[in-house]
Amino acid sequence: MRMAKWTPKHEAPEPLEGPVVATITGGTVIWFVLFLAQLPFYGWYDDHGHTWWLWTCLAGGGLGLIGVWYVRRRDAAIKRSRAGDASSSYAGDAS
Repeated sequence: MRMAKWTPKHEAPEPLEGPVVATITGGTVIWFVLFLAQLPFYGWYDDHGHTWWLWTCLAGGGLGLIGVWYVRRRDAAIKRSRAGDASSSYAGDAS
């Protein structure tokens, strides 16, 4: 049986833009809150072999900090790009 090459039948939709920085920051806060909420029960988690739950929340918070740094830089770069496009279009109209 020969597999046919898959080709898309429709164009990909535009990516959704929204409050990306706020969304990532909120998710990061949630991960850290979950970690802190479980920390008092470390003994129970350790007795039942579930300490990975705590470390997963801590890792989620740490990766979220990287995500916040990334999306803030991305957002600033998008704003700089838009400002550059706007100023170059005005400069082209002036000549």
